Amino acid sequence: MLKLHVNNEYARLKAVLFGTAQSNGPIPSAENCYDPSSLSHVLSGTYPAEVDMQREMSAVMAVFEKYEVEVFRPTVIENCNQIFARDIAFVIDDKFIKSNILPNRAEEYHALRTLLEKIDPEDLIELPEQCHVEGGDVILCNDYIFIGLYTGSDYSDYITARTNTQAAEAIQKLFPLKTVKTFELRKSNSNPLENALHLDCCFQPLGNGKALIHDQGFLDASDFEWLLKFFGKDNVFVATQQEMSKMYCNVFSISEDVVISEQNFTRLNTWLVAQGFTVEEVPYAEISKQGGLLRCSTLPLNRN
Repeated sequence: MLKLHVNNEYARLKAVLFGTAQSNGPIPSAENCYDPSSLSHVLSGTYPAEVDMQREMSAVMAVFEKYEVEVFRPTVIENCNQIFARDIAFVIDDKFIKSNILPNRAEEYHALRTLLEKIDPEDLIELPEQCHVEGGDVILCNDYIFIGLYTGSDYSDYITARTNTQAAEAIQKLFPLKTVKTFELRKSNSNPLENALHLDCCFQPLGNGKALIHDQGFLDASDFEWLLKFFGKDNVFVATQQEMSKMYCNVFSISEDVVISEQNFTRLNTWLVAQGFTVEEVPYAEISKQGGLLRCSTLPLNRN
């Protein structure tokens, strides 16, 4: 059996599910785009090529090998985008929780069958149907579970609204000893500068008490202020609107002091080094065109 254990975003990574860009399928039509970043690149003719995305994911695999991380991959589904493993499930403590995702992405979960067979069935959790949630909206910080959501009456109008209050309440019941804190996210179907697709697009804790935050990703300014106070202003990198849209907040921690980051994130990577982190720089700019980056394409299974 595979041992599950994830309590935060930065403890030493032992095992991870990593998405795949194999048989990624054709360029989607504008009406079939799930996020404004993909939409803008489809319309401008700059949508990423499969071969380039495979090359970028290979660079991340090399980092996992360097740090001796056990890597699981989904079974390849013909002509299906399976890059963003974080969307379809997430681990809290020793529980593997299935996301309730966009209906036309359900087959991505079935592609995890080989992995799921290694997990104790008692540790596999499926939330009630009315609970909408994706893993990018769930961020672990030891005794806290931070959850990004959208509660507007126009929720159903936003394909970018992925997590609701019912999910946050269900997760609080599952983990009564933890504190669930929710954040209302800014949503847009068409403008990537105005859309926090998931909480991890505008916020992420790192090791040693540091964090990455984009203030405008939150509808309520008090949420940004709360996070600044929680981490301490001197410990926070505040991303600009442009940086948020390029996924600066969506790096991925291997350990307390090792972070995988996109090689073009010059301002961020300089800051990380100054804070004492080892930065493993990889090319990931093509994948970022689909509105996700390193955290989005990884699903930690064991951090110790």
